[in-house]
This record gives sequence, structure tokens and C-alpha cells, in this order.
Amino acid sequence: MTSRHHFAALLTAAILAAAPVTSAMADDPPPAPREEALSKAVGPTARLLQLMDKDQNGKVSKQEFLAFMEAEFDRLDRDKSGELDLQELDRLMKRGKHPGGSGGR
Repeated sequence: MTSRHHFAALLTAAILAAAPVTSAMADDPPPAPREEALSKAVGPTARLLQLMDKDQNGKVSKQEFLAFMEAEFDRLDRDKSGELDLQELDRLMKRGKHPGGSGGR
């Protein structure tokens, strides 16, 4: 795995570990049997799909992906400087590695 792919995997794991379950998700109706089976089959990947798939068509468009990443950037940018500094990125990387997170292998 290249360092770029390794970083992308860590970033995804950190986002999954850090992403809160929103109240909108808590109020959603239970998933259809097919969606429930998919969720059980792929776990964190299905969770990521749910978080990004705003039109709920089972796919993530480029616009949905970019909107999700922009929201994650804004959440990580704690000082609202419009830039992620070393400390903000370090928190992201540590979150992805801790044993309770998705990246705890």
C-alpha cells in the first residue's frame, strides 16, 4: 500500500470514528431489509455510505462526497482559520488509530 493510499485509509477510519450520529439519523425510519443486510455485511463502509448519501440512492455522487469532505474539514478546523494545522491533523490521525475507533487494528 502506498503512503497516499495508507493516508486515505487512515483518513476514512478517522472520519468514521469521529462522525457523530446526527439526530436526523436517529429519527430516520428503520432500514429496509436490503439496506439492513448491506449494513451488516460491510459495517463501517455502509456507515460511511449512509453519512455521505444525502439523496439515499445507495450511491455517493462526486457532489455528495465533496460536500461531506468539506463538512469534515470545517469540523476539524477548530480555530476556523480555513486551514488545518499540525495539531488539528494530529487529532484526526490519533482518532483513527485509537482502539475504540474504526482504525484500531
